[in-house]
Order: sequence, then structure tokens, then C-alpha cells
Amino acid sequence: MAELPSLLLASLNPSTRKQAEQNLQTLSIQPGFLTHLLTLVLQSSQDRAVRLAASVYLKNLVKSRWEDDEPPVPAADRAALREALVPAMIQLSNPSDKAVRAQVAESISLIAKVDFPEQWPDLVDKLVLSLSESNFEINIGILETAHSIFRPWRAEARSDALFTVINYVLSRFTRPFLQLFLHTSSLLFSSPPPANLAQVAQAMVFLVDIFYDLTCQDLPPDIEDAHAQFFGPEDGLFLKLLMWDPPELRGDPDDTTPSLPSQIKTRILEIVELYVKLYPETLQASASVEAFVRAIWELIGGGKRPSVADDGLVSQSLRFIASAIRTGYYKQLFSSKDTISGLVQGVVVPNVSLREHELEQFEDDPLEYIRLDLALPSMGGLGVSNDAVTRRQAAAEVLRALVSSGLEAETTEVTGAWIGQGLNEYNANKAENWRAKDTAIYLLTAVATRGSTTQHGVTSTNALIDVVQFFSDHVFQDLQADPGSIHPILQVDAIRFLYTFRNQLVKPQLLSVLPSLVRHLSSDNYVCYTYAAISIERILFIRQGNQLMFSQADIKDIAPQMLDALFAKIEKAPTPEKVAENDYLMKCAMRVIITARSGLADGYERLLQRLVTILGVISKNPSNPNFDQYIFESISALMRFVVQANPSTLPTFEQALFGPFTIILQQDIDQYIPYVFQILAQMLDLHSGDVPPEYRSLLPFLLTPASWTQKGSIPGLVKLLKAFLARDAPAMVAAGQLTQVLGVVQQRLIPSKINDGWGFELLQAVVQYVPSATVKQYFKSIIVTLLTRMQTSKTDKYVYHFVYFLGFCLAIGKDDITPDYIVGEVESIQAQLWSQILANFVIPQSPKMPPKDRKVVVVGLTRLLTQSSLMLRPPLAQAWPPTFQALVKLFKEEQLLTKKDDEDPDAGITQIDYEEQTAGYQAAYSRLAAAEAPPVDPMAHIKDLRAFLGQELSGLVRRNPEAKQWIAATDASVTGPFVQGLAAAGYNI
Repeated sequence: MAELPSLLLASLNPSTRKQAEQNLQTLSIQPGFLTHLLTLVLQSSQDRAVRLAASVYLKNLVKSRWEDDEPPVPAADRAALREALVPAMIQLSNPSDKAVRAQVAESISLIAKVDFPEQWPDLVDKLVLSLSESNFEINIGILETAHSIFRPWRAEARSDALFTVINYVLSRFTRPFLQLFLHTSSLLFSSPPPANLAQVAQAMVFLVDIFYDLTCQDLPPDIEDAHAQFFGPEDGLFLKLLMWDPPELRGDPDDTTPSLPSQIKTRILEIVELYVKLYPETLQASASVEAFVRAIWELIGGGKRPSVADDGLVSQSLRFIASAIRTGYYKQLFSSKDTISGLVQGVVVPNVSLREHELEQFEDDPLEYIRLDLALPSMGGLGVSNDAVTRRQAAAEVLRALVSSGLEAETTEVTGAWIGQGLNEYNANKAENWRAKDTAIYLLTAVATRGSTTQHGVTSTNALIDVVQFFSDHVFQDLQADPGSIHPILQVDAIRFLYTFRNQLVKPQLLSVLPSLVRHLSSDNYVCYTYAAISIERILFIRQGNQLMFSQADIKDIAPQMLDALFAKIEKAPTPEKVAENDYLMKCAMRVIITARSGLADGYERLLQRLVTILGVISKNPSNPNFDQYIFESISALMRFVVQANPSTLPTFEQALFGPFTIILQQDIDQYIPYVFQILAQMLDLHSGDVPPEYRSLLPFLLTPASWTQKGSIPGLVKLLKAFLARDAPAMVAAGQLTQVLGVVQQRLIPSKINDGWGFELLQAVVQYVPSATVKQYFKSIIVTLLTRMQTSKTDKYVYHFVYFLGFCLAIGKDDITPDYIVGEVESIQAQLWSQILANFVIPQSPKMPPKDRKVVVVGLTRLLTQSSLMLRPPLAQAWPPTFQALVKLFKEEQLLTKKDDEDPDAGITQIDYEEQTAGYQAAYSRLAAAEAPPVDPMAHIKDLRAFLGQELSGLVRRNPEAKQWIAATDASVTGPFVQGLAAAGYNI
């Protein structure tokens, strides 16, 4: 372990990262590693970079291995780490350790999510015991720990399990928490203020955070009893804290980080907004909301607090006002025209106008400007909440709340006057007053929008505003203007207007503006060409019912020009990081390829070459997971549609891709390997004849243990191995490779709670494609492996996969792998084992199978009940009636058992939308929609399941008349109507 610091430092250097990570991986499975790592984090004499890297590695290990059993964290190590974490947070209370402390807090949160309270019953007691009336350095560490444990409740769905945990915490934590809150606030308000005022204020930030955590699901009795103390309209603590502004803690006006008082105020307003939404009756008992609205007016009215550091506070203030308006409980507060006019003039217009900060961002950090302006998920997929994130969006939200609360006419009239004023100012002096028009367009967009989603733009509009007319009169001219003739922000406004109201324009109107957008792709302005790409991508994604509005024919002529402009922008970036920075361009290219389909077949070689070249550049330093997803999706989609139109093009794709893919595999570029496996599987699937030798030479590499260490690669590997098994199973058996496949399944996939599903998928491919005689050599050991895992760590997901696998084996009807063979093999492991499997797993799970799996299970159970002689003889015959009853329950929703034949095989790919994607690197799996083949129905030859069961059952009754008694032994209320229906259809049962 002595080399651990140097390995951690080496893992930060791109040139030594790969080897260092492999060495760390080897070390990490040694007993005691996690506590050793934590000790290193706590060594104040150690290099800061080492300590931070150690804390991040600790968090990542906990994230990837705590819940999964592959490789397992020994029980002793788990207990030792749990024991050490709270003292560690106390030790890291110093402000200089803030970054490290945040990582350790995240580790605690991850462990608590799995282990608390069952395996960690004393966690909260330890936290409470560590709280201090005087040592706020320690309090900060403890409160941050508590917040990291409770914070996930905010996003969780209500459930009995969740409330059991919450109640466990409340019974131990609420009273000491409230005592500390009151004590801390008294220190903040004391005169003179305490010497450690900043520390006490930092503790208050966490206390307010925890107040939100404890009330986010339900109102705890102790907090409800103290309601007036916190929310009182005269002297409630929250109102006093909103007004509290000690000179000592005011930040520098140019500082962009919120001051501690600003953070406290923002979080208090989050709590008040939560109460407005969840507990309105509690607030209405007094004039609290009115008092908070007055306080907000004092805080931010008339354009106060213009600094960037207060953006969060101003935005949250406006969000609270919007939420209060939307509830409808405070109509009398907001409904007069004077109030609306005051709101628009006092808080909306000042916060919609662009500040110098935004203009600097537009020039110097255009990607951040775009992300914030459109509230799009950020680079790296971290995502932005759906709430308004900028002042402008929060101000617009106030207008939308007024419009949607029945105050449409008044709000439109008041805002309309401001819009008219802005347009007049602009027309009086276009060069100087362009900001007035920008404000006017933003106000119009806000007041015209009734409902919207990130994915589809505006879905309903204010009936009093003609959006299309406003576009024609005031916006279209800016869209058409030559670059340089107007301020670039007005051109961006015009593109954004189109983006926002794309659903309000009809197809001919959109087709008429598409050439203008394509022209803007070649703009010199970063924001302008990026907005054009975003707008084109979203316009091509517009759906009418189940159909996309734009078809291949609509963009066939313009698609090459679009792709050329997009690739030109991507290619001119100077470094790999810069090439991959703007994923909006790559996403647009992907959408154009998916929409144009085989329309790109004519010049596809040039497109393919450009994609491969871009891939070659970014693979030198992968830096943006979204960009990676879109470029591989583009390659996969181009191949899918071009080869579909002309199968003879497949070798061209293989020649272009095999070289780069080989480099990616050889250099172990782990971010790209999952994609490579999926596209290799896609290419192999496109071959109709024998497997070409260059694919076969990959197999030994695919079956090495090293290939299976990265979790993200496993789905792609399984897909690729399934493609090999489907085409080349006899050759794999002859080469001894089936044993290796089963070794991977039995040793690596089935034991893992995360990857067991992929193990079952591979097993199904083995049963389906490998010659029966070979399958029979291994079948018993496979069942033993599956049952061993069932005994050691059963999960609901595992039971589902296990039952589906048995159903699949029974249904496949392959040579001599008959129901009797399967039952006999299980019984040979242990007498009566099959009855136990039926009673404990198959009978309870079958009726719960999801629709996509029901057909296989119906066919499997039908074959079991009608074709297995062992099921018809004692002792197994006792299980026949309950199994039949489970089978009948699967017919309850019969429409789910039939598949429409007219479904578009490419439907899945046209729906690709990563708008909500939140996966960064080391995501569980980055699926390529374009590489997915339409799901194959292994029971396609059986068209009518009811008729199939009817025929098989009547055949059974003919051969074994006593089967009628077994049917009669079932619950008639479940099976009676079904059996009568079969009889009425002519089946003799």
C-alpha cells in the first residue's frame, strides 16, 4: 500500500492514467483497502492532490462496488469503513478541507442509501452525540454528513420503506436539530456578533438545508408544533433571517460566489416554496405568505441585487412568487392590475434585461450562455433542473404563472405596453437600442407561453397573442438579416423564437425557414450557429401523433449541405477537447442522418470518412460523453440506413471502421469500447453468410477476463457474443469457446446483481443457437449456478430473469431439449426440486411478467403442462392445477400478448432523444439506438396464443382424460370463464 499516493497522482496524468488505474484496481480488492484509503484522505501532512484523489477514488469504489457483489467488499471492511466515516467527517471540519469533505460526505450518502438503518443503526445517534453548542467547526462536518444522508429523500417516490427510514431519523434527530437551529440563530442575531460568525453562518446554511430535507416528504410533528417560531409573519425566524444582512459577511460586489447570508435566504425561500406547494393549509393559518412577498419586494424589488453572486437568490425569490400565484390561494394578493403592473415593472422587467455579465458570457463563454439561456442539460450530461435557472427564466415564470392563473387579459395588457415601448425604442435607434428589442422579444415569449416542455418546446399559448404574426412583423427580418447588419444577439433571439414556438408553426412555414437556419450554421458567431443547430435538431424531431413531421423526402436535397456545415464547424476546432466541446452540433448531425436515412446513400463515403476522422481526433482525449454518444450514433445510423438500401456497401463501412476500432481496443479507450462492441455486433448482424475471418479473430480477445472488467462494456460484449452464437455456434464449440462463454456467465455475470440480466441473455442465446447435444452437457451445471445465486442473494429482478429463462427453455421446443428433459435434469439435482421452483418462483412470478415477455412464458408453461409426462404423474401432478391457474392469469390482458405486424422496424431509432440524458462517463451502459435490431420474437411461428393453448389442452385431455379433474381443481373464479371461452371456440376440454 506504500505506493498508493504515487499511484493516485499518476492516475491524474493522462500519460500514466491507464496503468495507474489498473494498478489501483488490483490493490482495491485487497482486504482493508477502503479504510487504508480513508486514512490517506485524513493525513493532513499528505499532498492535497493525493488526498483529494483518494477521496474521489473512495467515493467511486463505494459507488461501483458497495451494492454489487462483483468483486465483493468483505463484510469486515464494510463494518470498519462505516465505523470510521463519522469521525472522519469531524476530523475534516476545517474550512481548508471543504473539497475532500464533500467527497467523503457523498460516500456516506451512498453507503447510507444501501445500509441505513439495518446495517448502520447507530449512524444518526453518533451524529447527534457529536453536535456541539460551541464548536461550530465540528458542527459543520456533522451537519454536512446529515444533509448528505437525508438529501436523496427529496427525489424519492413515497413508499412505506422510505417513511420507515424517515421516521427512524425523525425519532432521533428532530429535537436536537431544532435545539441547534434555535441556538445557532440566536448566535447570528447576537450583538456584538460572535468572533466565529462565518462558521456559525455556514452551519446555518446546512441547518436550513436539513430543514428542507426533513419536510420534503411530510410534515414532522415536532416541526409542525414549532411552525409559528419559523414562519410567523411578525417575528418568525425565517423572516428575520431574510432581513439579516451583517456587514461582516457581505461579499465583494464583483464576487460571483453567493455570500453566506445570500445562501441562507435562497434556501429559506426554497422551503417556503415547498410549503406553498405541499402544505398550503399550514401556511394559510396566518399571513405568512403575504409577509414573505413583502420581504422579497424589500430584498429584490426595483432591480436591487444586480450582482451575479445574488442570481440564485433573485431567481428563487421569483420562483416563490410564481409558485404562490399558481396555487390560486393568494388571488387577492396578485389579481389587481396595479399589483400586476408593479410586479412587471418592479421585478420582471429589471430581471429580463441583459446585464454586462451576460454579454461577456455571450462573447467569452458561449456554451455556458447557451446552456443557461435554454436551460439545456450541461456538457457532460450533468443536467439542469426543470426549474428556471437564470433570472430571465425566473422572471418569465412569474408572467407565465399570471397568464395560467386566469389573469391573462391583465397580464397581456400590462406586458404588451412594455413590449411596445421596447420595440419603439429599438426602431428609434436600431444601432444603440438593440437591448430594448431583446427585452421585448423575451417578454413576448414569456407572456405568450402557457405550457412547455424541454423536449417539445411550447405546447400551448396565450390565446390573446398571435405568435406567428409577431414573428412575421418583428422577428423574421432578423432571421433573414445579413451577418453584421444587426447585433448578433438579435439574430440569436430570432432563432430562439423559432426554436421556442416551433410547434405553433405549420410544416410549410417550417420548411420555408429551414434554409435560413442552414445559412446560420455557417455564421461566424458561436452562439448563432449553435442555436441554429439546436433549432434544426428539434424541428426535425417534431412529431404529429406517432409520426415524425419531417420525412426523408423533405430534407433529401438540403441534408448534405447541413452536414457539410456542421462537420466544418466541428473539424476546425484546434484541440480534441475543443472538437468534442459542442455536442449540440454533433447531435444535430445525428438527427439529420436519422431523418435523411437512405437519402444519404449517394455521398455516404465522404460522410463516413469525416465521422471517422473526427472520431480519430477526439479519441486522443475523450472529454464529452454526450458528443461521443452522438458521433457513434451517427456512424451506426449511417451504416444502418445505407446498408439497408444497398447491402454491397457493408465492406466499405468495415474497411473504414476496423482500423479505428482496433486502435480503440488496443489502447483500451474505455469510454469508447462499449460503443465499438455494439457497432461490431451491428456489422456482424448485417452479414447474411459465414462469419468473416477478421471477426472470428476477435473472439479470443472478447473472452479474456480483462474485457469484462469494465461494467459499461458488458451489454455491448453480450450483444456481440449473441451475434457470434447466432451465426457461428458450431465453430465456437469446436474451438472450445463455448466453455469460456459459460465461464463468463457463471463466474462474472450471474453472481453480479447489476449484470445478472446480461448473463441470462447470453444463456438464452446458448440454448437457442448451440446444438442441443452440446447444450445438454452443460445444462445441469447452469441450473446449479442459477439456483446457487438464488440461495445466496435473491432479488426481485433475479427471480424475474430466472422465471423468464425457464419459460424460454420450455418454449423454444428445440430438438430433444423437451419439457421432460428440463424437469428431469432439475429433479436429478434434488428430488422435488422442480415442485419447489414452481411453487416459490414460477407460479407467483408468471402473472407479473411484463407484456414483452408474456408470450414466451405462455408458450413455455403451455408446453410444460401439456407435453411433459413427468408433470402428469405424482408427485409433480400436484403442481399442475396452480401452474395452469398462473398461466390463465397471463391472459387477463390479452391485447398485450399480440404484436402488430405493421410496426416500423426503425421506430426505436427515430425516437432517440437524449434531452433528459444524465449519464456521464462510467455510466452503466451507453446504448446505441441505431445499433439495436428490432426485437426478434423467438415464438414468431405461434400467431394466436389462445388457439395454441386450446389445441395443446384439448390434445392433452384426449390423451389423458384425468386432466379435466386438474382443471376442475383450480379456482373457478380465475380459470372458469377462460376455459368456457375455449370450449365455446370449439376446443374439447
